[in-house]
Amino acid sequence: MSNADLRRAVLIVALANLAYFGVEFAVARQIGSVSLLADSIDFLEDAAINLLILLAIGWSVAKRARVGMLLAGILLIPGLATLWMAWEKFSTPVPPDPWLLSAIGIGALAVNLGCALLLVKFRNLGGSLTRAAFLSARNDAAANLAIIVAGLVTLVWASGWPDLIVGIGIAAMNADAAKEVWKAARAEQRSAEV
Repeated sequence: MSNADLRRAVLIVALANLAYFGVEFAVARQIGSVSLLADSIDFLEDAAINLLILLAIGWSVAKRARVGMLLAGILLIPGLATLWMAWEKFSTPVPPDPWLLSAIGIGALAVNLGCALLLVKFRNLGGSLTRAAFLSARNDAAANLAIIVAGLVTLVWASGWPDLIVGIGIAAMNADAAKEVWKAARAEQRSAEV
């Protein structure tokens, strides 16, 4: 696999994430969904990560490690935004429209599975950067499944709690991915110093 193949893959992933960010953000605002808002911010963050990767391909290991550390911090942003919105809705969890929640979750799952499939063969090529992109797509697919389930549960039990719980879960997954990317970037930095 060449750098040109990786560049093409991350460009496609960046554009797909940017496009679905707009869709998911608009629907999240319309139906007041914590989990969709968190996931939409995550789509924007994934677009930024893949654009940074596109720029950093071919850089030295030391420079890629620094970008990897920056990306670890970026991975925390959606989680913090989710926790803020969850805190605001905690006292009165209003249920979002369960049909739209599930439908948008299914669309997001399709986008993220496609991105993960594009990136899986590059996950160990290029260190922390490609690892960050792959982990983001993989984690997002898992989050999308949880969003779909939250929508289905809300159909049966008209409550905002399933949406809130999934939103907080997305924040926790982003924190774990940030830790993994940070560790990979630190390992790259140590290898560059030797």
